Amino acid sequence: MSCRGMWFVMGADRERTAVSPPPMLYLATMTKLDRHYTDPRLVDLYDIENPHGPDFDFYLALADALKAQRILDLGCGTGLLTRQLAVGEREVTGIDPAAAMLAHAQRQPNAARVTWIEGDSSALGTPAADLVLMTSNVAQVFLDDDAWATTLRHIHAALRPGGHLAFESRNPADRGWEQWNPETTLAQLETPHGPVETWLEVAREENGRVYFIGHNLFKNTGEDVVATSTLRYRSHDEISASLREAGFAIEQVYGDWQREPFNNTSRMMIFIARRG
Repeated sequence: MSCRGMWFVMGADRERTAVSPPPMLYLATMTKLDRHYTDPRLVDLYDIENPHGPDFDFYLALADALKAQRILDLGCGTGLLTRQLAVGEREVTGIDPAAAMLAHAQRQPNAARVTWIEGDSSALGTPAADLVLMTSNVAQVFLDDDAWATTLRHIHAALRPGGHLAFESRNPADRGWEQWNPETTLAQLETPHGPVETWLEVAREENGRVYFIGHNLFKNTGEDVVATSTLRYRSHDEISASLREAGFAIEQVYGDWQREPFNNTSRMMIFIARRG
């Protein structure tokens, strides 16, 4: 199982049964990318584990509803959603710090319609975008509050007045990581490298951070490619306060991809915020 960010349980977050990690962003001061961003074998697994699902439908519908013409996909990873956004006269840019992820993205159909940038949120610039997206729980890879706040400031600067930011994060009250173990997360994949068996283990949870170990057993060679990472769980109130501090007005918080209102028992928090 490719491991980025680290992993998320698709059955809980995207209404699927596989387990896979979200794309990760780093600030410029962080120079080392986790193995799941740099090992081409793990990069090749990502789209297999993460096909088009209800999360993509949600963000595509949102872009249409907002009539967004200039869209930035921050933490675009392999660009599966990014390329689907690039229709008509839209200007779509995908930003990610992992060269291997972007190289994969640029080999895919419709890639030429997207501008690809290797970098972190500081690479967004000030293009007066209509919409910035952070999908696949990218918001949880910012472990430190300063890094998260800096990213929000960069996004605010990249949007036009009235432009929107949309992203999701898991609800820590749900404690979904307690169900992440080799039995519940085991998946069998058919890949360009032959059959691969994937699973994850939670190492520990402390101070709002969950530490994971992801296994990717390549059956043809017997090699278990192991990658580790950490996710930060912020509460609804913490995220809301950080958005307001960065100059955003929160328009909606949904609890699932069907747009049910968020409550304390929701698995997810899907934020839609507007730049003032």
